[in-house]
Amino acid sequence: MQLALHLRLLASSGFLPDFTSMVAALQGLDIRTAWAACFALLLACGFGLPVPEDVTLLTSGYLTYVLIPADGSKGSPGAHAAMAVAIGMLGVLVGDGVMFTLGARLGGRLQHRFPFSRILRGGRREQAEAYLKERGARVLFAARFMPGLRSVVFFTSGLLKTPFSKFLLFDGLAALLSVPALVLSSWYFGAQIDKVRHNAELATKCIGGLVLAFAILTAIRAFRGRKSRKASSESAPRT
Repeated sequence: MQLALHLRLLASSGFLPDFTSMVAALQGLDIRTAWAACFALLLACGFGLPVPEDVTLLTSGYLTYVLIPADGSKGSPGAHAAMAVAIGMLGVLVGDGVMFTLGARLGGRLQHRFPFSRILRGGRREQAEAYLKERGARVLFAARFMPGLRSVVFFTSGLLKTPFSKFLLFDGLAALLSVPALVLSSWYFGAQIDKVRHNAELATKCIGGLVLAFAILTAIRAFRGRKSRKASSESAPRT
């Protein structure tokens, strides 16, 4: 009941709640309920809800810093921080895994129904499919850093019958880079949270730029490959 009330408060703060509104809505909770709220938001991110995943992870780490005293009176701060990381990992992987499974088992029917038709709109499915066919493993890894395409890539990878072990390996490796870094930095440097947020935003922009460059290069190479194959077939002697 308490968690539902705070989630409604968070929802009322705006369509895309930011770090400040998340902390304001959740800091009155006990730490376990705050983690549960962050877990629910991470699941929603996996389903395509346009809430920045990095903001939710930063919030989880910072709330752990705020709600767990450094003197150990409520248990080991380090153990609580490790738990926040574990919950963050579970939230992102379960959300991604559900999208993958839906694509694998029901993708053919769901892709034309709301909300999946909205998530896949504007040629996103075709774009994700082209990337996966050209560079499957790399795209699965990079998708964690593409908020607008992440759920589309995972749903489409399931639709294309990508092995679940392959999906889990590369998505898990990417999550191991991003989740602990965001949660632990906002916990350990909680007293300097504004600087942490600034650095996280800068890192996100840099990673986003690299991912965009990768996508552009992949598209160019795919286009040149098709053009080369076409030219070869046209120049081949006909019998």
